[in-house]
Amino acid sequence: MEIEEEMFIEDDFEVLHIIDYGFPRRVYNRHNHFDNMDDLSFFRRFRLYKETVLHVLQQIEHNLEFNNDLNNSVSPINQLLTTLQFYATCGHQTAIGDFMGIHQSAVSRIISKVSQGIARLGPQYITMPNRQEQIHIQSRFYNISRFPRVIGCIDGTHIKIQNPGTDDGEVFRNRKGYFSLNIQVVCNADLKIMDIVARWPGSTHDMTIFNNSMIRARFEARQFENSFLLGDSGYALKSYLLTPLLNPIRPEEIRYNEAHSRTRNSVERTFGVWKRRFPVLAYGLRCKLENALTTIVATAVLHNIARRQNEREPPPPEYINFEQLQYLIGQGVFSQKQDIGPKYV
Repeated sequence: MEIEEEMFIEDDFEVLHIIDYGFPRRVYNRHNHFDNMDDLSFFRRFRLYKETVLHVLQQIEHNLEFNNDLNNSVSPINQLLTTLQFYATCGHQTAIGDFMGIHQSAVSRIISKVSQGIARLGPQYITMPNRQEQIHIQSRFYNISRFPRVIGCIDGTHIKIQNPGTDDGEVFRNRKGYFSLNIQVVCNADLKIMDIVARWPGSTHDMTIFNNSMIRARFEARQFENSFLLGDSGYALKSYLLTPLLNPIRPEEIRYNEAHSRTRNSVERTFGVWKRRFPVLAYGLRCKLENALTTIVATAVLHNIARRQNEREPPPPEYINFEQLQYLIGQGVFSQKQDIGPKYV
């Protein structure tokens, strides 16, 4: 009884304090990172140049504005920077909120809203080539290793997620033992993503995803005549999808496999550049499944925008330690030969 009475008295004191002084006001000092940071620091923190961030903001700002500022609303630019900080760190939302001067609950809502706005730009930035563009893409692929008539390389990459926790949660566990999403990507020789399928669990085979994808239906309908996709040995050989020979013996078979491997390496490089720019894809997504899917598509859109803007690849984030860097190297995000800065050598 004494303990209950003490708790009751403490609660009374809190109520009386609120009556006398009102509810405590949360005060956040929001920094103007866009104007206060120099270009290099901004690039390292947010993984995009300021010019590119403004380019993206112009296209989604109408979805981020508030009608008034009565509740100290977060500006559209700070909403976008909050989301980019999440993509760049995959840190806890509380830490991101402290960096941006925003409460954690607001950070969660902002990331979801901004990611949806960016993902809606997908039909504009993630597209297969038209007939005129096919000739240019075929030429770009041909210059790599003289493999003719290639308009894209296809492969899947696993992006780690937390256990969805549903009755079907185990279907997301891949062959390596962790929960993931198997993301199918078709890219061109300039490492741009031309098609993405982001909805299949990690246990799904690459060929199953392809067989149920729109890109297969489009090739079957002969929308891309006189053109090939290149895939690894996990795909079945098709008239429009070429795979490597399993046991090459003759010189021409060996040359075919060598040219195929060098050309198809474009998709592996695309995964590396994509995950290097947005380490959240390499570390893993600790959010709801639907938000994870939106985030993956949104980062693919931003990747293509960055490639279109001719942005260079960002260096490793300043805050990762040596063990984390070695993990990213193991994931293919960084290479030992790349310039990773004296701090990590």
